[in-house]
Amino acid sequence: MVDDPGRPVYRRAMDTTVVDFWFDFSSPYSYIANEWVDALAARHGRTVRRHAILLGATFQAAELRSPVSHPLKREYSIADFARSARFEGLPYRLPDTFPIPTQNAARVFWWLHDTVSPAAAADWSRAAFRAYFTRGVPLHDAAALKALAAASGLDAEAAEAAWNDSTWKLRLKAENDAAIAAGIFGAPFFKVDGEPFWGNDRKPQIERWLASGRF
Repeated sequence: MVDDPGRPVYRRAMDTTVVDFWFDFSSPYSYIANEWVDALAARHGRTVRRHAILLGATFQAAELRSPVSHPLKREYSIADFARSARFEGLPYRLPDTFPIPTQNAARVFWWLHDTVSPAAAADWSRAAFRAYFTRGVPLHDAAALKALAAASGLDAEAAEAAWNDSTWKLRLKAENDAAIAAGIFGAPFFKVDGEPFWGNDRKPQIERWLASGRF
């Protein structure tokens, strides 16, 4: 098939066995997508490759702001977060403090990803998202995050050491830089066979792409 000359070119080499998924732990839509992406990928013989990033870095690069920082968009966005969770049949409540900085939770993700396994990191992503968006656990609070790590079966002291370690600070920065270089400007963001999809509401398009290919 000849590519559409008007289609943007995304230069990262394609891996036709995975769905790449970028997320920020402070993104409600990322929480929702994190709950459905594995099953969707599995229906089509794919696995999910997760990338924890910081939306603040991508927003700065793209000269964007969070929708809740715009007075005209804030109330709609807050209502849509809850409606989108209900649509997927997921528990959800807007945390008392929102949005929050999530670099420590993301560093724990990459620590687990690189030293244990991607599956362990995926488990952490589910635990952290559910804690924040269903119970209001403040992931930006060191004590709360350490308690969550312990409750999730992790060595809490090691997790705290990891998020304070320059190794994992640099690992997260490298992921942010790589995401920006790959054209990622928001979350949740997906790439399937090199094709970009932005947003939780792109689920039907991703499903169709996986089922029947380019459209």
